Order: sequence, then C-alpha cells, then structure tokens
Amino acid sequence: MPKRHKRTTFGTKSSTPIESCQTCNNTKLKNIIFLGYLPPVNTMPMIGSIPHEQPSYPAQLLYCNKCHLVQIGLIVDPQIIFPKEYPYTSGTTKILRDNFADLYNESKRLLKLKKDELIVDIGSNDGTLLENFTPTQRVVGVTPEDIGTLAIEKGIPTLLEYFTDQSVQKLLKKYGKARIVTAANVFAHIEDVHSVIKNFKNILSPNGVFISESHYLLPLIKTVQYDTIYHEHLRYYSLHSLSYLLAMHGFEVFHVKKIPSHGGSFRVYAAKKGQYPVSKTVKKLLTEEKNVVTNEKAFRQFSENVLLSKLKLHSLLYKIKKQGKRIYGISAPSRASTLINYVGIDDKILDYVLEVIGSKKIGKYIPGTIIPVVEEKRLFEDQPEYALLLSWHIAQELIPKLREKGYKGKFIIPLPSPRIVS
Repeated sequence: MPKRHKRTTFGTKSSTPIESCQTCNNTKLKNIIFLGYLPPVNTMPMIGSIPHEQPSYPAQLLYCNKCHLVQIGLIVDPQIIFPKEYPYTSGTTKILRDNFADLYNESKRLLKLKKDELIVDIGSNDGTLLENFTPTQRVVGVTPEDIGTLAIEKGIPTLLEYFTDQSVQKLLKKYGKARIVTAANVFAHIEDVHSVIKNFKNILSPNGVFISESHYLLPLIKTVQYDTIYHEHLRYYSLHSLSYLLAMHGFEVFHVKKIPSHGGSFRVYAAKKGQYPVSKTVKKLLTEEKNVVTNEKAFRQFSENVLLSKLKLHSLLYKIKKQGKRIYGISAPSRASTLINYVGIDDKILDYVLEVIGSKKIGKYIPGTIIPVVEEKRLFEDQPEYALLLSWHIAQELIPKLREKGYKGKFIIPLPSPRIVS
C-alpha cells in the first residue's frame, strides 16, 4: 500500500509535498503545469477588513505514467481548505440538482433498488443528493462542515464529521450496511484515499455499490480548464487511473457515464469484482481516453494552451479597460479564484463579482484580492458594459437568465479561448 507522505509545517500551516503517486507510490512523477502560488479558494475575508497576510500554496499538476493518475503537487491541511464555515452549497446550482436527480433515477434502474435499503452520501453538504432517495430509501449523510445542518433541517440524518474509521463504526451500529455509498465531488478531495476505500468496503453490503462523481480529466485537458486546478482537488481522475485504484481494493468498475456538472465530470459505478456485469460504457470510455490521459504529449500541449489562453484573456481585458469600460464578474465558484489569481485580475480590472441572493460568499472578498462579492441585483442596476462569466462552463444556462432579468451588456467567456458574446 502506498506510504503516507510527510507533512511539513510552514509557519502555523501544514502541508504535504507529493513525492510519490497517491495511488501506486511511483516516485517518478512528471510535471504537467505549474500555476504559481494560489490562496485557498474558500478563504474569503469580509469586505472592509484590513488586508493581512494570507497563505498561498504551489499549484502544480503531476502525472504518474504507471497508473496514469494526475494529481496536485501539494496536499494542504483539510482544515484550511475545508473550513467549518465552508461556503459552498450543492442546491444553489440547477445543473447539480438535475444531475443528482439523474443519479437517483439511473441507480434505481441499474441496481433495482428495494424499499428501505440504506444510501450513505459522503461529503453530503446540504443534502441535495440524498433528497432524491428519501421517499423510498433510508438515507444518511456524512460531512464535517456546518452546512450539514441545512440537511438536518430538511429531515435528512447527517453525521457532522469526517468520514473515518470511527464514523463508519457509528454508522454501522446505528444504520447497518449500505446498498449504495455515494461520493459526489469529494472522492478526489480526501487525502488518504486508500483508507477511504477501505471504509467504503466496510460499510457496503455484499452486493453494495460505490458511486463516485468526479471532475473528469478528459474534458479538463481538451477544454483547457486550468481554473479547476486548486488545492481541494488532490486527484484528477480518468477512467484509467480510477479503475487502477479501485482494482487495488478488489473493486471493479461496471458502469460509467459522462455528466455535465463542473464543466465535465463522470459518474462511476463500482462493486466487488464479478458482482455485476460490465457494461459497454466502460470499454468505450477507456478507448476514448487512450490518446489523451495516457499521453505525455497531450499534457505538454495542454500546458501550452493554458499559457496562450491566459495571454489572450489579458489582451481582451486590456482593450476593454483602455476604453474605460466596466467589467463585473458573474458568480464566485471555487474555480474563479484560480482564474483570477493565475491571470492576475484585480479590483482595478474587475469592479465586483456577483452572486445570487442567499450565497454565503456575498459580503466577502475573492481570495487573494480585494474584489468584493455582492448581490446579483447590482448587475441590473449598474448595467456595466461587460460581464465576465467566471462560471463559464454553464454559460448556456446563465446568459439567458441574465438577459431575462434585464442585463443589456456583453459577456466575456474566458475559457477555453477567451471571447466576447453580445
């Protein structure tokens, strides 16, 4: 089993340099790209607070040519990147709500779920995923952040702690074995992945299924999504690398589906080897990946494309600001922090970033800057000439909504190739 990496302390903050692959322990990792030093994407000071020293961490992607895992070069203490007041809520994005409804319908059909079987969601956030199962199944969520209280208020049992050996024992004692364990957008975030899979095995019934959803490496490379490189994401899975990891623990991937969330993700079903027939979706996706996620030449081209995209966005913003025009940012997902800090956008370029009412990010600054996050209504009141879509990956959903609400200016779509949309 891969060794644990040595944690190093810088001041009062601890981090773990990646010296060997998180999956297979290979020490000969290849550099893909280095984006500089980035602040934690959810460390957001209050508007009006005096700027003070904030930590930043190297953002480097590494590739293992043995198991094909792409991974971040430094693991930051989870208490820093996932604070108790973690501001992200799953239920605020329609594309995620629709995706979780699809997960429910697909798993019900594929697995022929029976009434009252237990569903456990790891990193359950506000309970949006589990809400779909509540009419017919028993459910329980596990999440360390305070946001889990929202799920409890909805009547969804939630354990407010990390998914550990101890929490698994609590779950087993109170609820028994699970038919399904889900991990949507968290499986790539947890440091000791082998211990996590061991705990999945312990809580799953003999015919139990692990369903993961992760940001997918293939569209990340193809559509130059450097903005999804930040320290929450420890691993960037392809089907090649994820299958390798799960096979180390006796799991077999038997179904896979590409999904639209987060600019391109994939949903993977895995169970004890031989428990379920392997669908054609698995071989099809492995073939599609072959010349990209296992090809160092493709990674070199990705690095070059990132540089050119950054320079093109700089050029576009320069022309707009030279004319004295205003630019407001639309939405503040975690990926916005990477884009803004890597490109070098400050409050002289971007006057505000706008969030929908109710967002816990309103009233704070974008990490590493003093760009304020304010309510979306300012866009319609001020009518800036340009709106930079920081959630560019859902532009087709956002633009019609903003037009309907009355915005009359032009949109800047920053990736994969920066452009203006009238």
